[in-house]
Amino acid sequence: MLEEKDKNHIGDIVIIPVRCFTCGKVIGDAYEEYKKRYELYKESIDSGKKPKETPKEILDDLGVDRYCCRRMIITHVDLVGEAAPYE
Repeated sequence: MLEEKDKNHIGDIVIIPVRCFTCGKVIGDAYEEYKKRYELYKESIDSGKKPKETPKEILDDLGVDRYCCRRMIITHVDLVGEAAPYE
């Protein structure tokens, strides 16, 4: 189930761009899975345990090989919440 932070001010789901801006490869489908697995990684690091997989391994497993596509997923920030008051 999607959390409140995954939606914009009117309840629409905020998504990563569907394609990489540089090479055009479809990456939108990998973002949600990356986000879930990265949260598990972050929780294990915060608790002092050894993580099951690193962000590099997550991206490799999802088939995101190109560095331009990795950049799109790793650096994505949802700014709709900050821009919404200025509509």
